[in-house]
Amino acid sequence: MSNRFIIAAAAGMVLLAGCASTSNVMVGQARPPIDPAQVQIYSAPPPGSLEIAQLEARSGAGFGTQRQTNATIERLKREAAALGANGVVVLGIGSSGAPVGVSVGAGSYGGHFGGGLGVGIPTTQRQASGIAIYVPPGAEHAPAPTISTTPPQTQRIDVQESPESPEQE
Repeated sequence: MSNRFIIAAAAGMVLLAGCASTSNVMVGQARPPIDPAQVQIYSAPPPGSLEIAQLEARSGAGFGTQRQTNATIERLKREAAALGANGVVVLGIGSSGAPVGVSVGAGSYGGHFGGGLGVGIPTTQRQASGIAIYVPPGAEHAPAPTISTTPPQTQRIDVQESPESPEQE
């Protein structure tokens, strides 16, 4: 391999790795930072919790693996911990990516002919959004919602007409 190829590949990897990011919008009062291992993930805010910030996180570019999703959630937890939040309500997780690209080129100059083929490898980036919350000690922890997979029961109701009373003339 040529040195140019190795340098270009290394530069590309550095650029892709640098795409991971987090951001926040403060909506409450920050608290002293805590260890990210103490941050719990919630699907809904527990009663008595206090909102601290809206969070967004992105993974580095990759191929849409579970590892990217885990890394994105860990970024949310680190950002929340830095703000003193001991919980994150995850609002959504998604991905964005570049489509596959293929290009073919050819040309000639004088008696010389040249051609080329380029193939783009699709990469994705995981994104997650959430709300950093503080759950005070003793606050009630809401149970996780359950989702029923059975259809609701229906009940048949028969309506019977009452016999009419004879009309008086």
